[in-house]
Amino acid sequence: MRMMPWLHCLRGVVGRELLRFLHQRSRFLAALVRPLVWLFVFATGFRMALGVAMTEPYQTYILYEVYIVPGLVGMIQLFNGMQSSLSMVYDREMGSMRVLLVSPFPRWYLLLCKLLASTLVSVVQVYVFLAIAWVYGIQAPAMGYLYVLPALLVTGFMVGALGLLLSSFIRQLENFAGVMNFVIFPMFFLSSALYPLWRIREGSYLVYQIAALNPFTHAVEMIRFAMYQRFNAEAVAISVAVAALLLVLAIVGYNPSRGMMARKGGGA
Repeated sequence: MRMMPWLHCLRGVVGRELLRFLHQRSRFLAALVRPLVWLFVFATGFRMALGVAMTEPYQTYILYEVYIVPGLVGMIQLFNGMQSSLSMVYDREMGSMRVLLVSPFPRWYLLLCKLLASTLVSVVQVYVFLAIAWVYGIQAPAMGYLYVLPALLVTGFMVGALGLLLSSFIRQLENFAGVMNFVIFPMFFLSSALYPLWRIREGSYLVYQIAALNPFTHAVEMIRFAMYQRFNAEAVAISVAVAALLLVLAIVGYNPSRGMMARKGGGA
């Protein structure tokens, strides 16, 4: 019976986030429009960047689109993680975050529940995107959609923990635009989400080194391998380690006695 209050708390936090997501249809559409535009509109330019000749068979074009899909999946989860940080800042300004954090449950558990909710929302968005890509004719192996689920959970935890950490620094909603510019876009573009690392290395060795050190690169590679029922041990290990580190830093950041909240003079 002692587990029941913990499960009830988990269900409440996760249920609240899922209901918020369902009621915010614009957020759902925005999460899908961005990767779909990249997939349908800009695919031709990316195909040329990869050196795929216009005269090559249509199957080659489809293979490239299949290659880029994992990167766009990572984009969905990255932007959702930042969206979760925005909601955290909003909840803190409105006072609902303070009510949650003063509950009798440990602060780390409450943050973990918020992180799990954000991850589940991103997974739902990803599978809707993959379904649209499937209808369009861009299809991975059928079992790949099941194999990729653990990779999606790890990636969701990683970028969600980054969002939690950033939300401990952000005091006002107006500052979120700066976070978008200085965190999200460098993480996405300086990764292998759009181009393979070997192609980046041919263009610029410096950019290649930055992309190789970018943890988002390893998350995308983990997703890419999983979609084709393969296991990239290095990518998994790095993604899990970074997710754990970011989660610890986020918990410390929300600690009123030791984290950023204490330095700013706020408890929640």
